Amino acid sequence: MDKVRVIEIKKSVFAENEQDANALRQELKDRGVYLLNLMSAPGSGKTTTLIKTINLLKDKLRIAVMEADIDSDVDAVKIKEATGIQSIQLHTGGMCHLDAEMTRQGLDGLDLDGVDLVILENVGNLVCPAEFDTGAARNAMILSVPEGHDKPLKYPLMFSVCDVVVINKMDVAPYFDFDLEKCKEYIAMRNPNAKVIPICAKTGEGVEAFAQWLLEQVQTLKH
Repeated sequence: MDKVRVIEIKKSVFAENEQDANALRQELKDRGVYLLNLMSAPGSGKTTTLIKTINLLKDKLRIAVMEADIDSDVDAVKIKEATGIQSIQLHTGGMCHLDAEMTRQGLDGLDLDGVDLVILENVGNLVCPAEFDTGAARNAMILSVPEGHDKPLKYPLMFSVCDVVVINKMDVAPYFDFDLEKCKEYIAMRNPNAKVIPICAKTGEGVEAFAQWLLEQVQTLKH
């Protein structure tokens, strides 16, 4: 019996999105706006990490945030109340990711005059967001200790596309079978250039290192 034919139908979709993403990236660079795409699984501590990071940087950078979720405005409200910066909510209509055109629509809802840094908190998901280029200058992800140190082996694309991996909830590492060195090893297997930053967003431990990395990235764009 002949093998079943497999026809790839995503290529044109991804190719068109890549063109849109490259165009958006150049437009933002020309305006001096740095876009960071932040991804993770639900419950990893993205919003808490963002609040701590923004409060460390808001006197040095002019920051805006786009919060992407299938529904609700909980995170956008939380960011605005905790930091006082410009924050909007993006509803994806059931979709589990943002692409470049959706990101552009979100940016159109922000006042970008005078903004140095826009952070896009993508939909909580370790699969779909990694497949679509949003037009961001850099990709970051948060892996939380309770998820396990083997996630880079199970979700290779997510770790392959990220420039920095923030490992959150290190305060509970003693209570979970989490091996930080193994995790770093697995991340390096997927992406040897990815920077790894262990933190605890709840206590703030290590967050300054992430904030410093982000500040240096924005300053590099400016110069």
